[in-house]
Amino acid sequence: MRGLVAKFAPVHQRLVGEARRWLRKRLPTAHEVVYEYRDCFVISCSPNERGYEAVLAIRASADGVRLYFNRGKGLPDPAKLLRGAGAQTRWIPLKGASTLARPEVASLVDEVIARNRVPFARTGRGPVVIRSVSARQRRRRRPAAAADARRARERRRR
Repeated sequence: MRGLVAKFAPVHQRLVGEARRWLRKRLPTAHEVVYEYRDCFVISCSPNERGYEAVLAIRASADGVRLYFNRGKGLPDPAKLLRGAGAQTRWIPLKGASTLARPEVASLVDEVIARNRVPFARTGRGPVVIRSVSARQRRRRRPAAAADARRARERRRR
């Protein structure tokens, strides 16, 4: 895990460590399912080894560190902290440990944990499970706009 974190700026390394410790205090029995991608990594806090059942996740990339709320679309957010427009996931940027100390963030975390469908174990400590996704990723497809432009050029040639 240290090798994954070491790829990023020292500021982000410290923030990932602080966020992990903070989440461990909130969810001590959670499985930390770690996914390594080409340009980032994600640490999901899940009640089991299946990352898709995770409640919260930390995503670190060169752009910064984010706290993700899986199934966060319907969360009450009077402070308007949540970002993202996906079908279910929302996130907040972590600028520092002070972001985690905000009562609005704690309220969002409490709410997403309360809405969780799969219960966490009551005792024990969850393991760290590392999964590499980057080795299995296919070469990226061309963006749709580039493919459309290519087709248009081919039609003009005819």
